Amino acid sequence: MLSTLDYSIVAIYAVALFLLAQWVSMEKGDHHKDASDYFLAGKSLPWWAIGASLIAANISAEQIIGMSGSGYAMGLAIASYEWMAALTLIIVGKYLLPIFLKRGIYTMPQFLEQRYDHRVRIVMAIFWLGVYIFVNLTSILWLGAQALHTVGGFDLMYGLIILGAFALAYSLYGGLKAVAFTDIIQVVLLVMGGVMIAYLMLDRVSEGAGIMAGFDILQQKAPEKFDMILSPDNEHYMSLPGISVLIGGMWIMNLSYWGFNQYIIQRALGAKSLQEAQKGIVFAAFLKMFMPIVVVLPGLALFVLNSDLSSPDQAYPTAMTMLPEGIKGLVFAALLAAIVSSLASMVNSISTLFTMDIHPSLNMKHIGGNPVITGRVVAIVAMVVAMLTAKPLLGSFDQAFQYIQEFTGFFTPGICVIFFLGMFWEKTTANGALIAAIGSAVLSFAFKMLLPELPFIDRVGIVFLSCVAIAVLISLRENRAQAGAVHLGDIDFSTTSGFNISAVAVGVMLVALYATWW
Repeated sequence: MLSTLDYSIVAIYAVALFLLAQWVSMEKGDHHKDASDYFLAGKSLPWWAIGASLIAANISAEQIIGMSGSGYAMGLAIASYEWMAALTLIIVGKYLLPIFLKRGIYTMPQFLEQRYDHRVRIVMAIFWLGVYIFVNLTSILWLGAQALHTVGGFDLMYGLIILGAFALAYSLYGGLKAVAFTDIIQVVLLVMGGVMIAYLMLDRVSEGAGIMAGFDILQQKAPEKFDMILSPDNEHYMSLPGISVLIGGMWIMNLSYWGFNQYIIQRALGAKSLQEAQKGIVFAAFLKMFMPIVVVLPGLALFVLNSDLSSPDQAYPTAMTMLPEGIKGLVFAALLAAIVSSLASMVNSISTLFTMDIHPSLNMKHIGGNPVITGRVVAIVAMVVAMLTAKPLLGSFDQAFQYIQEFTGFFTPGICVIFFLGMFWEKTTANGALIAAIGSAVLSFAFKMLLPELPFIDRVGIVFLSCVAIAVLISLRENRAQAGAVHLGDIDFSTTSGFNISAVAVGVMLVALYATWW
């Protein structure tokens, strides 16, 4: 349980975050927020805000608690999601952002309408809204409420309400600007709290002999937890199928998440310029290389200290209960920072998608002619719906992170196909894109039913290749001129020397890590 000192630290954090969010959201003079201000921060975000906000949006309860749980269960191999994401971010900054920023879009479905037609935009907008509300938002709320329950003794329903209400309170007025400009504080607190809990857990493993001794003991007592590439006889091979982690379906998962996901890419769309966005991407890539210390190592350490937890997802909350007074409050505040930042980012993206993509097609002006008002109403409704459905949807899973990955893996192949072909092959038609998107879910379900022994990451890769073939064949059969095609000759893909050096550095670090724990 938290002490009075711990609660005081958490209260100071909450008040400071709220006041800072309101301050950065204030408008100068008689200017009133418009859609660009609310959904893209007036396209004024500097690189440090973009990079910090990317990580704060990404590292939420599902990562901290979920990946610590997976680290407890399967070991360091789960860090592949973090380390491979760093290289994915470099690719996104180099090849995808120049196209998106050239088009001047607010949302990913908006790009799809520019490239294909209105049908593709609406279908994908509705899909993303469903996933964001019933998978992502619910998972962040549920795992966050579990942490409040384990560490602070809060009832689960009260935990859901506290987290949802606070996330809305600090972000509802300012929109993306309030979220992005406060995320630098969230990330500092998140990293500081994560490093602190990792340090204390390793020191406990070594019985006071220090963190290096603790890490050595981890490798001695649980060597099987330090295999980055799992063999087929490993009990977790179905989740991380060996070499496929490096050359297979995980690329599709990561490119879909970091490149075509409104929830993530919205920060880069709000950048001052392309170069500013690319600097932010590089900053986030280096932070991702560091993140396994925060989200995986505590689970590994707790496995050595206590291998009898009822559920792997209890690893991080249980580790927090072992912390001394004061430190526990700081680490708890860091966890809250990750949770509420991700919640705020998610509801802002949900409101952006509905307001910019769905609302104009519904002729529902009574909801609010002002897009900012519409966005705020939608944010509140989405949060309430997620609160009500979190327990029924996620209450029965012991590794929520793996559940999320497998569920989204039904759709990510099709998403990657319609974007990649739409961006880099001018002949792709709207019908080819739509059928590939639908085929992704159908084929994924068929493979899961007919070949249940096939690891889901391998399934993602196979379905991606199948959907590429479907889209290409249909597009060639239709053989129509595409008015919205991307003309790559008009796009400047050049990058600065700093970006290029950073890309090489990330690659070298990855090679070193995998060579060490192959």
